[in-house]
Amino acid sequence: MPTSKTQKTVIIVAWLIVLLISLLPKVILQEIFGQTVTRDQQTLLSLGVILIALAATLAWKALRGLRPMLILFAVLVCSQWVVYDRIDKMFNYPSWLNNPSFNISMLAEQSLNLMITLAVIATLLLMKKKRADFYLVKGDIAAPAKPIRWLGVKEGDRWNKFGMWLTICISLGTLAFLIIAGRPPANIVAQALRFLPAILLAAALNAFNEEMTYKASFLSVLEGPVGPQQALYMVAIFFGIAHYYGVPYGVVGVILATFLGWILAKSMQETRGFFWAWFIHFWQDVWIFSFLAIGSIIPGG
Repeated sequence: MPTSKTQKTVIIVAWLIVLLISLLPKVILQEIFGQTVTRDQQTLLSLGVILIALAATLAWKALRGLRPMLILFAVLVCSQWVVYDRIDKMFNYPSWLNNPSFNISMLAEQSLNLMITLAVIATLLLMKKKRADFYLVKGDIAAPAKPIRWLGVKEGDRWNKFGMWLTICISLGTLAFLIIAGRPPANIVAQALRFLPAILLAAALNAFNEEMTYKASFLSVLEGPVGPQQALYMVAIFFGIAHYYGVPYGVVGVILATFLGWILAKSMQETRGFFWAWFIHFWQDVWIFSFLAIGSIIPGG
């Protein structure tokens, strides 16, 4: 079905909002102009964009479909500010987060991330009412997968096979990268086995937090006003840019995270559920958190 002029305008406005609220302005200011951007400045910029966009939805009826996205962004930005600039300095969090033990520091960090995820879920329940509306259900894990020629996905392939293939390839690819980059001594690897329960719990929580907060949530509020395909691209780009200062660093990190964001969000759309996105992300994170646990061990200690 051809896209109308009004629909194109809504899509362009949605893209501008997503890019301005993403990490892109910070990356441009820091990497090109050498201007340091603090977390507070990033928060103020995002809230400014949200307020201007909300005002635009009052003036222009065609943009009103973007209000749920803007509300969700406001909740995300505000909850991140509260959690990362207030709660993380309260109670015993400073000592937990700086504790040399992987068990304590990593689970403290994941508990903070879970607070943000719960705020997002609460907002979605108020807006959407049903968990299935924002993919917080298992879904049909054997649903048909739309063909992707360059990945070898053909007509008739299903997610129960494609999802498992992705899990193996992405997790082994992550493991290979970590081994090449880190090359930990065998005796340190053996010592890290005691952290296995914390590794598995941290991986499960992180996969849940990221898939719900940054993908399922925004897919659910963007598919209506901009369409499923554009929503998929926006979610993938937003997630990818957020990893500019991650590992791997820079453009390579953005490309890899964008691909991961795209394929996992695609799994949600096609299965109408959360399972494969969480499962694939979980096994990738198992290796990442395993190497973080290895890195927390002091040789000879």
